[in-house]
Amino acid sequence: MSLFGGLPGLEEELIRCMKCGNCQAVCPLYRETAAEPAVARGKVQLALAVLKGDLRPTAALARIFDFCLTCMACVANCPCGVRVDRIILAARGMMAKHVGLHLLKKTAIAGLSRPSLLNTGLGAARAAQGIVFRKQGDQMTPRFPLGLEMRRVLPALAGKFLRDSLPEVVKTGQAAGRVAFFTGCLINYVYPGTGRAIVNVLLRSGLDVIIPARQHCCGSPVTIMGDHETAAQMARSHVELFSSIPCDAVITACGTCGESFREYYPALLSGGHLGSTAKILAGRTFDICEYLAERVDIKPDRLGAVEKAVTYHQPCHLARGMGVGDQPVDLLKKIPGLKYVPLKDPGRCCGGSGIFSLTSYDAASRVRQHKLRDIEGTGADLLATGCGSCRMHIGDGLAREKSAVAVCHPVELLDESYRAGRKG
Repeated sequence: MSLFGGLPGLEEELIRCMKCGNCQAVCPLYRETAAEPAVARGKVQLALAVLKGDLRPTAALARIFDFCLTCMACVANCPCGVRVDRIILAARGMMAKHVGLHLLKKTAIAGLSRPSLLNTGLGAARAAQGIVFRKQGDQMTPRFPLGLEMRRVLPALAGKFLRDSLPEVVKTGQAAGRVAFFTGCLINYVYPGTGRAIVNVLLRSGLDVIIPARQHCCGSPVTIMGDHETAAQMARSHVELFSSIPCDAVITACGTCGESFREYYPALLSGGHLGSTAKILAGRTFDICEYLAERVDIKPDRLGAVEKAVTYHQPCHLARGMGVGDQPVDLLKKIPGLKYVPLKDPGRCCGGSGIFSLTSYDAASRVRQHKLRDIEGTGADLLATGCGSCRMHIGDGLAREKSAVAVCHPVELLDESYRAGRKG
């Protein structure tokens, strides 16, 4: 089954859908709209019609395929095992070729695919953010539309980006191993404290940490928007870079980034000279929580108490994309003093889905409301999650509702516990 060969390579997948409607019960967007084109079954039939030539690619059809969170809830609950996520990505690729991309998407792709442009642009944006946005502490809201929903509450760009503040190789002095850390965009530019916490925990685990300076965006947003040629170029760059680094594992800290390394890179480069190399790299890639829970011996006597009530949101691309489900919670439960309070539905999509929350903010917000009510019901002080996009989208909702609940990465709490243990 081809992921990026277009719809012709997915014909068997398309005809396997038996139109049972199970996807209706789990699709976050169908729950809000009750519109058949919003649900997987409807999109599969439209894709099949395009493949057969009964429908031609149009801007209206492209909007229907764009109206999907790619949360994979439908895939997880399909009795026939139809990979609707792959069908959606293939359809978006076809629409991009025949119809073109929205200006917002073209602009985003131009920035994300050019590392020097992205660094320069965000460096300039950091300097100007106080003019363009109203700042309140480490949060801000737009003064002008700028293509953003005016009600949005966004985190400020970091005063110093993560990769600018750390050396390319961070050594413990008594290394038991070496790992390469793929920071991702949001940790590098917005949440550097998360990145530093991850490096601290890896160092405490006896691992030297390599942070390649030439890394850039993982390319997942570009893949999801449908520009698969550009995404393949970005994948090629990372496969060459990280495969050349002598290390025990490649560590990611965002489900979307990890899914790119594990799932998208081998598919994007399949059939080329780097196809097998991409598969090997995929097998050496781990989410940070997965790696710590399964491959690191965390000594309980080195941990100090963190007296907080914490709940956990399970990102779609981390759980259903990478298969990392319980490991983050297992880590949280190791922390002394921490009270873990589960959500009623931790794996329910928050509605963020990267650029979807920019292009369809109202729909994304309606989906998010269910998550906010679930969080509120826990009485937790903190929400931990392993995806920067989820963190940003949920954080926006919590801020708009004047909630006192803060959002963090699970490893930040483990780092806090290590520091508390050292003081004790």
